[in-house]
Amino acid sequence: MATRFEMPSKDRDVPGERERCATGIEGLDHVLNGGIPRGNTVLVAGSVGTGKTSICIEFLVHGALEAENSLYLSVTEPTTKLLKNVIPFDFFEDKLIKQGRLNFVDLPQLYEKLGIEKAAFDFDEVKLLVDTIASLVEERDIQRFVLDSVTSVNYRLKDHELIRDFLLKLSTVLSGKGCTSLLVSEIGMTGEHVQGSVEQAIADGVIVTGNLERRGDLLRTLQVVKMRGTSHSRAKYVLDLTTSGVLLVPLLKGGSVAGGG
Repeated sequence: MATRFEMPSKDRDVPGERERCATGIEGLDHVLNGGIPRGNTVLVAGSVGTGKTSICIEFLVHGALEAENSLYLSVTEPTTKLLKNVIPFDFFEDKLIKQGRLNFVDLPQLYEKLGIEKAAFDFDEVKLLVDTIASLVEERDIQRFVLDSVTSVNYRLKDHELIRDFLLKLSTVLSGKGCTSLLVSEIGMTGEHVQGSVEQAIADGVIVTGNLERRGDLLRTLQVVKMRGTSHSRAKYVLDLTTSGVLLVPLLKGGSVAGGG
């Protein structure tokens, strides 16, 4: 049986604590002592198939359910395909999209609209892209934002200086508008590209997802490596994707799962 997390009381005010943006993922909010500090830009880094997109979509849906306008900016996967991933959640309501609470935008369409479809961007085009994203956030009063993936955008930036400029400009603009953001980052199967990356250094928080082989099964895992503005557990958890949402189960020493056989 999976361990149930006890959430911190919402009525408990701690002096100096920043306002939290509860992700709606019970286990993750427990790990973060109530949620992501509002306005933080968080890198969600992991290899393919480790639950990054599911985490991000659930974060947005729960925000929309709490009347926080949410925006998913997709770089590689069309919105029509993404919507099929939203529908299986038991708590998803179709009206959230119709009411403008939950927004999906394809970044390639923005590229085309802005006339910046070439393979490599320069500083002027980085500024144009960030300004356009900022306008979307302001016009739609967005409070929760996801970019999936920042890796795909970085392919067009070519060097560390441009990547740093893009991430600094984007995080500064989003934070200034009170927007809590998740940036998806693709890393290798062994996670070798997370340590020391430009993205990790600039982000306020880093959540790493991965795979763990156990008794012939490949388990998804999650670990909060960094989160400015809050104390948090750095333990590794087993991540399970269900129609009820993302579930986290503590991973005990030796690789066994709490409550597991």
